[in-house]
Amino acid sequence: MDKRTFLTAGRRVVSQEAEALSLLAAALGDSFGDAVQLILDAPGRVIVSGMGKSGHIGRKIAATFASTGTPAHFVHPAEASHGDLGMLAKGDAALVLSNSGETPELADIVAYTRRFSIPLIGVAGRAGSTLLRKSDVALLLPPAAEACDSGIVPTTSTTMTLALGDALAVTLMQHRRFTPEHFRQFHPGGKLGAQLSQVRDLMHRGAELPLVASGTPMSEALLTISQKGFGVVGVSGAGDALLGVITDGDLRRHMQGLLELSADQVMTREPLTIAPDALAGEALALMNAHKVTCLFVLDPGDGGRPAGIVHIHDCLRAGVA
Repeated sequence: MDKRTFLTAGRRVVSQEAEALSLLAAALGDSFGDAVQLILDAPGRVIVSGMGKSGHIGRKIAATFASTGTPAHFVHPAEASHGDLGMLAKGDAALVLSNSGETPELADIVAYTRRFSIPLIGVAGRAGSTLLRKSDVALLLPPAAEACDSGIVPTTSTTMTLALGDALAVTLMQHRRFTPEHFRQFHPGGKLGAQLSQVRDLMHRGAELPLVASGTPMSEALLTISQKGFGVVGVSGAGDALLGVITDGDLRRHMQGLLELSADQVMTREPLTIAPDALAGEALALMNAHKVTCLFVLDPGDGGRPAGIVHIHDCLRAGVA
């Protein structure tokens, strides 16, 4: 078979689902805001449930909620009927997904929310379905054909449900003023965790710092550069405030009569620095942009005294790139 046929089919599916997402964006109304407010008002967790493909989407939505500041977990509706209904409690909010709105396995979990006055958000693709009728907030997916030729395989409908879950999570995240630092607490591993590491997590402190006092002869400053191994030395003045930094470039520029000079005469004043709470990714970007290998770390509230030093290799070893 001609591979162009495969490409045409793939593009058709993606285009059809993209059109469905545009329909979903246009269809969002007051009920979306009501759903967000219902979740914000719930002091407990968001309990997400769905059967089949909706269940797989529900797991992802629960995971996204949990990693963005809205505590949540997924409860399988079949397991709920055999004891896991105990995972729902007063103060929780339920988010139940079903394209048809008539999935029989959801009956017990829906009935439980009604019996114990647990707020229920229903997401379905059929107006007037049982799920939407029994929900406190009904989120109706717009009519859109599934992307398969037979029109029966959950494709477009699950894409819309996933996007709707993302929209809820990001809206809640923005309202809660959820920052990258908060995200890092929930996601310390992997590439994202590395990118969200702070400079304070990577920097060298105390006796490791390559520092000399103002007025130090360059002969001594060179020894410090060699001993500390960072290829630079900071020059500190009154109150141990950082006055400047001596780099390899400074040494080359003052090669003539170098040993007759003091550290102050060689150093670059007002050097590039970074704060300890800056992201490691920012430090790496700064070093790459200015073609330097080290940054002294200054805490703005500490009188200009170096709190540490971070080397480009520290960032790379941590997986920041």
